[in-house]
Amino acid sequence: MNSEIFQSLKRNYNIFLMTGLVTFFLLSCNGGDFLSDAYGNFEAEEVVVSSRAQGTLVQLDINEGDVLEKGVPVGLVDTVLQRLELVQLSASAKGVDARMTQLQRSIDVQTERLAVLKKEYDRVTNLHEQNAIAAQKYDEVAGQYNVALRELEQVKSQRLVLQAERAVTQSRIGAAKEQLIRCRINTPVSGTVLEKYAEQGEFTTVGKPLFKMAGMEELILRVYVSGTQLDDVTIGQEVTVKYDKDADSEHQARGVVSWVASSAEFTPKIIQTKEERVDLVYAVKVRVPNPDGRMKIGMPGEVMF
Repeated sequence: MNSEIFQSLKRNYNIFLMTGLVTFFLLSCNGGDFLSDAYGNFEAEEVVVSSRAQGTLVQLDINEGDVLEKGVPVGLVDTVLQRLELVQLSASAKGVDARMTQLQRSIDVQTERLAVLKKEYDRVTNLHEQNAIAAQKYDEVAGQYNVALRELEQVKSQRLVLQAERAVTQSRIGAAKEQLIRCRINTPVSGTVLEKYAEQGEFTTVGKPLFKMAGMEELILRVYVSGTQLDDVTIGQEVTVKYDKDADSEHQARGVVSWVASSAEFTPKIIQTKEERVDLVYAVKVRVPNPDGRMKIGMPGEVMF
């Protein structure tokens, strides 16, 4: 009798033990919520692309949800005025070059004339020193030579004026070309178009937002930890990130802590955990690679430190 009771108790104990192990295994596989140290949502570094020129949007070929590479041309602001100004400045530059050429020819002529007068001046100077020529003749030749010398200096001084004018014109041409470049709208980063604020045909001004996009190759999981957890968090630390795969399983990825808040804040309402909330928490950013695009902005995530 006692043996039967003992065997019955032993069977019940084994059943209880196996049930406990199975329950523990199922809880561990069902997301492992009790293992997570912090909870939050994924976000991305968003970039708002604004117009760098004023005019009509003659082209804006993007839609929300488009995935684009960096540097892709997606829009254009009307360039008529900028092109007309560039044509005008180019014509002015050609005019300056023509005047420089004409000036150089005048300098060459004056130089030849001065060379002839220099020979005559040297000849009459020798004769004047030997008293073989009248002083009046010497003064006449010397006067012509000095006048020609000053005329050459005056002509050469005009070159500096033209050089300065050409430099100003080239600078204005560079500014006009830069304005043309700013009329083109290119994607500043590789990523997804999140919002579109303008449409083709609208008039835009400098600084007006056109669209917003965010890079999706790497997302940021912003989580919140309590003060007692701060000792377990350091910048540069590798952590395990989990996010939902389906109702019964999760994806896992490796992330790196990139930022820890220096001051506490009240627990945001978006944080939902199975633990009791604390009044004050510290925000932590974890950078998570997203090469396959599985993680989305706003998706909840968990971190294991």
